[in-house]
Amino acid sequence: MDHQAKKLEELVEKNSRKKSKKTRFVAITSGKGGVGKSTISSNLAYYLSQNGLNVGIFDADIGLANLDVMFNVKIKKNILHVLKGEASVTDILVPITRNLILIPGESGDEILKYSNQTLFERFMQEAQILDKLDLMIIDTGAGIGEHIQMFLEAADDIVVVTVPDPAAITDAYATIKSIATYRDDIGMILNMVKSEKEAQNIFNKIKKVAQANIGTQLNLELIGKIENDTKVSSSIKQRELFTKNYPNAACTKDIAKIAQKIAGKLERNVLVESDESGLSGLFKRLMSHF
Repeated sequence: MDHQAKKLEELVEKNSRKKSKKTRFVAITSGKGGVGKSTISSNLAYYLSQNGLNVGIFDADIGLANLDVMFNVKIKKNILHVLKGEASVTDILVPITRNLILIPGESGDEILKYSNQTLFERFMQEAQILDKLDLMIIDTGAGIGEHIQMFLEAADDIVVVTVPDPAAITDAYATIKSIATYRDDIGMILNMVKSEKEAQNIFNKIKKVAQANIGTQLNLELIGKIENDTKVSSSIKQRELFTKNYPNAACTKDIAKIAQKIAGKLERNVLVESDESGLSGLFKRLMSHF
C-alpha cells in the first residue's frame, strides 16, 4: 500500500471511532465547462470510498449532468421526482460500490419550488437513510449562476478546477472572485498540467492577482494537480474510472494526494446532531439561504 493510501486509512479509522458524525460537504466547481470537473469528482469519490469512507456524490451539474456516463450507469429519475412525489429517495439512489452512492440532482431553483410542501418534509424523512455519509461531493455546474451559488454556499469546502488555458484561468478567477464575496477559504485543483512546476506557477499567478484585487484575507490553497495523461482520456472514452483501471498510475497518485487533504479536513468535524448529516443535512443548509 502506498504512503497516501495508508495515511488516508488512518484518518478514516480515527474518524470512524466518533460516536456520531457530521457529513462534510465538498463542492467541486469550475469557471467554464470542459476542464475535467466531473472526471475529478467521480474519481475522487471512488478513491475515497475505496479507502474506507462512506461517500455520496450529488450531481448538481444540471443540463450537462454526466456522472452517469462517468460511472457507466443509467439514471431514470432524480431529486425533483422525489420532491414532486413521483419517486422515493431509495428509488433514485444509484449504488456504485459498497461505500459510494450516486445521487442524481436538480438545479437549486427547481428544488426550491418544492421546499414548502408536505412532500418536502417526507423527502427529508426519507433522506435520513444517507445520514451515515462521511463525505458528500457536490459536482456543480460551471460558472457563477444563482443556482450554482446556492450549492457553493451550502458547502464546507469549495474546490475550483481549472486547466492551463488562458480562457479557463480567466473564468476560474471570476469564479474565485464571486465566491470570495461570502467566504475566504477556497481550494484549487490544476488539471491537465505538464508537471508540478507548471501547476504551481499557474496557481501562484492566480493567487497573486486574487490577493491584489480581492484582498490578502483570501486563503486560496492549491490542494493538488493532475498531470496530463492518456490513461485519463482513454478511461473517459471507455466510461470507466482511471483510479479503478490504473491504480498505480501517476494520475491516480495525484488523486490520492488530493483525497488525503480532503479526508484530513474530516478531523475538524465535531460531534453534532443528525440534522447535519447526509442528504437531509445538505437540504437543510440549502433552505437556510432562503
